[in-house]
Amino acid sequence: MSSVQLSGAGVAAVAFTNKSLVSQPAALRVCSSRRSVRSLVVKAATVVTPKYTSLKPLGDRVLVKLGAAEEKTVGGILLPSTAQTKPQGGEVVAVGEGRTIGDKKVAVDIKTGAQVVYSKYAGTEVEFNDSKHLILKEDDVIGILETDDAKDMKPLNDRVLIKVAEAEEKTPGGLILTETAKEKPSIGTVVAVGPGPLDEEGKRQPLSVPAGSTVLYSKYAGSEFKGADGTGYIVLRASDVMAVLS
Repeated sequence: MSSVQLSGAGVAAVAFTNKSLVSQPAALRVCSSRRSVRSLVVKAATVVTPKYTSLKPLGDRVLVKLGAAEEKTVGGILLPSTAQTKPQGGEVVAVGEGRTIGDKKVAVDIKTGAQVVYSKYAGTEVEFNDSKHLILKEDDVIGILETDDAKDMKPLNDRVLIKVAEAEEKTPGGLILTETAKEKPSIGTVVAVGPGPLDEEGKRQPLSVPAGSTVLYSKYAGSEFKGADGTGYIVLRASDVMAVLS
């Protein structure tokens, strides 16, 4: 399960502005799909030469402009390139023409200019117009986040945003648990749901899990976030929700 910490001085860690992604805070911890687990060597992005002035995604792909990777730790220590974390959010600068499902042409729902969060291991990184970009499929975009707080994320497709229940502080016998000993909860409250997946005719199928439900979800699914107030959130597919509690 991918994990992202969204925190900062009074705001969540994904620092999206209304028009552009100016910077990413130091608390955004992300691992790249292009990083070798054993050697921690980050492969270079595909560089598009200056003679090409346009990059148009095809099908249901989107082009996302990334923010700058961290160059220093919170304490000001310079990071080597192999240790720099990569942003997991950015601004959509171009979209494909969509895909064909059956006899119907389905356009990409995500609009240019949207600030999005995407799956940790998705897409292909390219360097275009001296900026880092990522080309990825629409389904790899987790949600749209136009504010500075994870609680405001709008999940896409078949994904749901869940507020994670707090971990137990004590054992049944009354012993206080340390942070490392606390059992990670897999129960939470649904905050928002996506519009649903597309069926074979290209129509959206509404999700059966309504906002406000208390649910039990798969422990190893989804992407985790921290809100501005430190509250834990997770975005996962509706199929990873196992039961509704009441």
